[in-house]
Amino acid sequence: MLDVAAWRAAGSMADCAGHRIFHVDSAPEDTDRPAILLIHGFPTSSWDWTGIWPDLSCDHRLVAPDLLGFGWSAKPRRHAYSMMEQADICEDLVRRLGLRRFHVLAHDYGDTVAQEMLARQNARPAAERQWLSVCFLNGGLFPESHRARTVQKLLAGPLGPLLSAVLGRDSFARSFSAVFGPETKPSAAEIDAFWSLISHDGGRIVFHKLIGYMAERRAHRERWLDALREACCPVQLINGSADPVSGAHMVARYRELVRADAPITELSRIGHYPQVEAPAAVVAAYRAFLAGIAAERRGPPP
Repeated sequence: MLDVAAWRAAGSMADCAGHRIFHVDSAPEDTDRPAILLIHGFPTSSWDWTGIWPDLSCDHRLVAPDLLGFGWSAKPRRHAYSMMEQADICEDLVRRLGLRRFHVLAHDYGDTVAQEMLARQNARPAAERQWLSVCFLNGGLFPESHRARTVQKLLAGPLGPLLSAVLGRDSFARSFSAVFGPETKPSAAEIDAFWSLISHDGGRIVFHKLIGYMAERRAHRERWLDALREACCPVQLINGSADPVSGAHMVARYRELVRADAPITELSRIGHYPQVEAPAAVVAAYRAFLAGIAAERRGPPP
């Protein structure tokens, strides 16, 4: 993965929906390249994408924001964080950067942001839709299949503010490592890097506010399920099956509720962070998906 300092140096800040949002844009001057919007998960940041960044940025314009409350973006203390606002922020960033047609690659918390954005795309007239495709990595696409970790349940409860205040690097490391695959655990250096981004500007203090996404998933289940069922663009899943939170059981639920023959790549020994644990496998699966879309758009040979 790219060095955290180098990642920060590659990015910039933008005012989006009233907040200062950090983002990295791999090719801001090359508007002809096919673009991909990458939306990270909880509790990390856009740095999650650095393992796949060098390969995909060779021929795509990649845009990866830190969502509000994460990484180097603003982390307001007295704020009611919501998925709807995160979707607003991503849409405002897209507008400011001039992205007209683009793919979306999302993970975890970012999956839910993408589901809300997809619902909005579906509601637009066909001529106004911007999405070319969406690919979901491990995430709680359905609240009933999301197996929250103990720390997540505690953060969402009455002790959440206290836990946010006392959560430290070692307890984070234990909980975080537990969702990785058996042979792909993060190194101590990676843990330090993830923690530095999480704790930047007192970020852990807003954990209990950010965790509200679990309740939002229950409240908006039908809207976000319909977004998948009625998707106006091709949809792919790349899933680490060893993930105890959103692994093989989530894929089974997707096939049951959305599409039995869905294009899904299952990585059997990989956990919750496939883009970190198995970047080459994720890139290969994702490129195959994009190539299939491109071939379908070209149509059969004459």
